[in-house]
Amino acid sequence: MVLITRDVPRDAALNEARMPMPTITYVSSTDGTSAVEVEVGATVMRTAVVNGIRGILGECGGQAMCATCHVYVEEASHELPAIADDEDEMLECTAEPRTGQSRLSCQLRAGDFRSITVRLPERQV
Repeated sequence: MVLITRDVPRDAALNEARMPMPTITYVSSTDGTSAVEVEVGATVMRTAVVNGIRGILGECGGQAMCATCHVYVEEASHELPAIADDEDEMLECTAEPRTGQSRLSCQLRAGDFRSITVRLPERQV
């Protein structure tokens, strides 16, 4: 067995350990608000599915092919990556109207944000 470590200055390691985990807050018109702390790398869509947050289906499993994970990003965030062509195309197929805040939650990954609040559409299909 090979153990690979990285040399990190002690102070940097302590600061990394103290950094809060990313948080996703889901706002639903029917179920209220739910906040979930996540590991870096978790998507807004997968976190919702795993935690039983109603309103995000994610039928394609996060491949940006179905638009059933459409959300409205409540917070303006310069941290989010730009909308890629495949996401942009799928946002034209959402059940609820697309706005300037629309994103596919499968494309929003913790680490690209420290915290994010998303409003769930009333329907996905």
